[in-house]
Amino acid sequence: MFRFALLIATAAQLAASATSVQAQPFPSRPITLIIPWQAGGVPDTQYRVLADIASKQLGQPIIVENKPGGVGTLGPSSMAANAKPDGYTISYVGTGVFRAPFLLKTTYDPRKDFSYIGGIGQYLFGVVVRSDSPIKTWADFVAYAKQQPGRLTYTTFGVNSVLHLAMEQISTAVGIRLKHIPSRGNNENNAAVLGGHVMASADGSAWAPLVDSGDFRLLVTWGETRTKRWPTIPTLKELGIDLVETSPYGLAGSAGMDPAVVATIYGAFRKALHDPRHLEVLRKFDMEMFEMEPKAYTDWVMKEINRQQQLVTAYAEKADKK
Repeated sequence: MFRFALLIATAAQLAASATSVQAQPFPSRPITLIIPWQAGGVPDTQYRVLADIASKQLGQPIIVENKPGGVGTLGPSSMAANAKPDGYTISYVGTGVFRAPFLLKTTYDPRKDFSYIGGIGQYLFGVVVRSDSPIKTWADFVAYAKQQPGRLTYTTFGVNSVLHLAMEQISTAVGIRLKHIPSRGNNENNAAVLGGHVMASADGSAWAPLVDSGDFRLLVTWGETRTKRWPTIPTLKELGIDLVETSPYGLAGSAGMDPAVVATIYGAFRKALHDPRHLEVLRKFDMEMFEMEPKAYTDWVMKEINRQQQLVTAYAEKADKK
């Protein structure tokens, strides 16, 4: 009888313990935030600031883990495959994640294997050359490429990256042939131009400080309108090229996350977006927010996946004609 009573008491304690664990509010321990790019680049800089601010809202540290590779897909794909959908592992997600399945066999399906938490920001893209380059304007860039087909070298952070595919669209639109030299990230792109290893870089605004310092010359930007920071620099649309590319990005977790946990994470990051420290990062790189709540962001992602499929198809058709 005593043993039976002891078993009942033990079972009751275990049940109470389990209930206590389940009842713990989210988050009750640190969160890991995966950045699928090199440390020190624009997305890494921005997300580290956001993570620090959001962690104070959540009451738990957000630990940044860099997992570069696969043109921004290695980190999110590893999270989708291995992380529990409990909100304790989240990742930056960009358009490369949506595009990759149409280029190669992937271990994930962007339509099914992620819980989309919310939109964060969008890049300022543009083309820069070294300040001592004979190429002074975008017209000079096009003229040089036409006079010497395939000899004008430029770098982006990867084959089939959004920047590479956009440059292919641009080169088709103006009738030029360029030589693409891929790198692994913003810092390598800048170093390649500074060192004279390539003639130009098509990249996000990691080049901004070097444009301001006079080391680089900005030829064109890819946004809807001219930037406030460099108002004399034309957009592609102004130059007759019907292309706007800002590659919006956001946050995601593994598929099956509790909507309440998603809302908690998004709420903390949404507040962080408007914090003065983050606004200073946007100013530094002349970027804009892409603030979008979970459902709206999920809907946007589904449409963007279709757009990326169309881009890949168009590039493949162009490559087949070469």
